[in-house]
Amino acid sequence: MLIVVQNLPVPLDRRVWLECAALTNRGYTVSVICPKGPHDPSYEQLEGVHIYRYKPAPEAEGLAGYAWEFGYSWVRTAALSVKVWRRDRFDVFQACNPPDTYWLLAQLWRLRRVLFVFDHHDLNVELFVSRFGEPHGLLKKLEYRGLQWLERRTLRSADRVISTNDSYRSIAMERGGRRPWEVTVVRSGPDTDQMRPIYPVSPRRPDQIRLVYLGIMGPQDGVDQVLLVMDELVHRRGRSDIRATLMGFGDCLQQLRAQATELRLDPYVTFTGRVDKVAIAEHLSGADIGLGPDLCTPLNDLSTMNKTMEYMAYGLPSVSYDLTETRISGGEAVSYVPSGDILSFADAVEKLADDHVLRRQMGRTARLRVVTSLDWRPSAEAYVHVFDELTGFCRPGPAVPMSRRLPDRDPHGREFVSLDDKAEFNRYLSERCAP
Repeated sequence: MLIVVQNLPVPLDRRVWLECAALTNRGYTVSVICPKGPHDPSYEQLEGVHIYRYKPAPEAEGLAGYAWEFGYSWVRTAALSVKVWRRDRFDVFQACNPPDTYWLLAQLWRLRRVLFVFDHHDLNVELFVSRFGEPHGLLKKLEYRGLQWLERRTLRSADRVISTNDSYRSIAMERGGRRPWEVTVVRSGPDTDQMRPIYPVSPRRPDQIRLVYLGIMGPQDGVDQVLLVMDELVHRRGRSDIRATLMGFGDCLQQLRAQATELRLDPYVTFTGRVDKVAIAEHLSGADIGLGPDLCTPLNDLSTMNKTMEYMAYGLPSVSYDLTETRISGGEAVSYVPSGDILSFADAVEKLADDHVLRRQMGRTARLRVVTSLDWRPSAEAYVHVFDELTGFCRPGPAVPMSRRLPDRDPHGREFVSLDDKAEFNRYLSERCAP
């Protein structure tokens, strides 16, 4: 298998890394081509996966910038795919969008009888409308129609399509003309055996409440909404007891840091930048409330927010703008407020901050829901089954091995919270500190 992803490095891209693990567990040989992250080597073999990386293009600005980025990444990926082929010929080429440009590379590899699976991560047409509004003027209309054409070509040229939720699946069938059996939903749920709360090494002070955001910081992600909510809580409502930790990176990170300084929030808001699994576990285990500031746009309303499910895996209640797919994921573990309503968002945060019993109830609901309804295991089986059907290869055994006994500590020696001890789990959910 060869998997191509352009917008994130691997294994930082959690969905792609879980897919790689599921394939290798089933007996497939997996290679990945992706951009480099900071300090990443050009090649490494990690947990049985061959990872080939290229230096990413500079941040894109305007049509010419995006055209250069996509063209540069396409050429680098094509060259590395030849290198992979020479090392170990692959039978299936999986492309993860954005962008919707790798269908052409897949068509070239089809000459070698390589099958094409499209992993549908984003809706680029909706992303365009969300960022720029309905197209007006000749240039914007051409850009919009170009994205529509690329999406159609990608969906129609794939042997199978994998969609992150039912909303994306419907679009693949309606706009891509795919038949129902050709599109498989593979949700990006967490592996809840691995992603579970620890006792934080640096617990919060008893007189403070910690808010947390985890995710990309791009124009469509609404992270500026967090700063506006913090401004309301700290400077207008006098909530000097509330702190926010914002984990992630993206095009808007520097702008957000400047905005936080302008709003006099530097003592109350921390930007971590890029974080690894160790830091994510520490921050999500020590926080009280997760934040989902994604505004209701054509893209966000139909997209599954991984951050919501990751909060839930750590027993975190969260506050989110009301989005169709976020409701499907979050259920009663999330407090929903009207999109863009800063005061209502601040009200919901304040309500949870002042009611540890409510936080505890929603935290237990969150953990139970993510384990019973959103865990990665069923999705992993659905995902690997697509490849089994296409290739005819099928080795007995689960895509995600079942743990006989969950360890008491993580690989870094941090103690996991006992989820089976109801009294202790309730205490932890209220206090977010060690016994």
